[in-house]
Amino acid sequence: MNDDTPLCGFTIGITASRRAEEFATLLTRRGATVVHAPAIRIIPLADDTELERVTRQIIDNPPEIVVATTGIGFRGWMEAADGWGEAEELGRALASSRLLARGPKAKGAIRAADLREEWSPASESSAEVLDHLLGEGVEGKRIAVQLHGATTEWEPVADFCEVLRCAGADVIAVPVYRWTPLEDQAPMDRMIELIASGGLDAVSFTSAPAVASLLTRAKETGMIEIVLHSFRHRVLAACVGPVTAGPLRELEVPTTMPARSRLGALARHIADELPRRANKIQTAGHELSIRGGCVVVDGEVRQLPPAAMSLMRTLGARPGRVVPRDELLAALPGGGGDTHAVETAVARLRASLGAPKAVQTVVKRGYRLALDPVDCVDSREEGQQ
Repeated sequence: MNDDTPLCGFTIGITASRRAEEFATLLTRRGATVVHAPAIRIIPLADDTELERVTRQIIDNPPEIVVATTGIGFRGWMEAADGWGEAEELGRALASSRLLARGPKAKGAIRAADLREEWSPASESSAEVLDHLLGEGVEGKRIAVQLHGATTEWEPVADFCEVLRCAGADVIAVPVYRWTPLEDQAPMDRMIELIASGGLDAVSFTSAPAVASLLTRAKETGMIEIVLHSFRHRVLAACVGPVTAGPLRELEVPTTMPARSRLGALARHIADELPRRANKIQTAGHELSIRGGCVVVDGEVRQLPPAAMSLMRTLGARPGRVVPRDELLAALPGGGGDTHAVETAVARLRASLGAPKAVQTVVKRGYRLALDPVDCVDSREEGQQ
C-alpha cells in the first residue's frame, strides 16, 4: 500500500444507480475493491403518467406556494412538461405562485426556467424551509412540493408533506423522479448480507431514496436490526450530503460526509476516513488490520478463505480474549459440523496470515489473538472501564 492507493484492502459497497461506474473508478483507482448493488430504478419522466396528471392539475389551478427540493428534479419536471407540449403553460402557472428553493441547485434550476424564487435557506435544509412555512402559517393554503423519490417511512420529503398537512395545508405532491426497487433483488440481498456479516468496510449513498430502498429491503428480509447494528458499530455509512444522510441519522446511525456534496469529494473523503478508522492490532510481533474482505499484515494485503475470514472477524472483535470453540464454530459459514472444523479453519487462518503465532490455542477453552504486551495492557484497561 502507498499514498496513491490508500484504500487498498478495503471493500466498499456502492448503491448508486446513476454514475455508478464513474464513482467505482474513483474508488478502485485508490485501491478499493467495490461491490455494486443499485438500490433504485428511476422511472423515466416522459413515461410517468402520475407526474403528467399532477402537472395538468397545477396548470389548471396553480398553488399559492411551490417548493423546489432538488435542481435535477425541477429541471426534469420542466423537461418532461416540454415533452408533453405543456412547458409554457406550466411556466405561467409557476410564475403565478410563490417559489421556494431548498438550496442553490434548486435555485439555479428555477432561474434556468426564467422564473425567480422568493426565498431559499442558507442551510440547504428541508427543516428550515418547513420552519419558514410554518412560521408564516399554512392553514388553508395550497402548496405544491416537488418530491424526489417514492414515499417510504424513511423518505424525508414524505415527512415534510405530512407536517404541512397536519398544519392545515392542502399539499400537492409532485412525484418527480419516482423510483422503485430493481426487479432483481439478488445484488441488494447480497450487499445486505455483507453489511450484516461485516464483509464491507463502508457503504456509499448518493441519494436519500437509495438509503430508503436498502433499509426497506433489509426490513422485508428480516435483516433490519442486524444491518442497523453493523452500521452503528463496524460498517461506515458514507453519504454524499446531509439530505442523503437524513434517514440514517433518524435511526441513530452515525454517518460521514464530505464538505461538498460531490462524487469526487465523497471518494476523497472515504479515502481519508477508512484508513484513519482502521483497527490496528499488535500481535506476535506483527501489525494486523482486519478489513471487510481481507486482513492486512504488516502492510501487506492477505486474502483469506471465507471460513478463515469469519474466524478472524470473530477473534478480532475481542482481541486478547479467549473465544470458545462453540462460538467460533457458529461463526463458520454454515455454522455446522464439529470442533474439528474449527481446528481446520484455524490452521488455514494461521497459514493464510503468515503469522502462525498470532492465533493462540488456549487448551480446553478456545482460541485468541495473542496481543503484544502493550496491547494487552490497553485491552485490560478497556475491560475495566
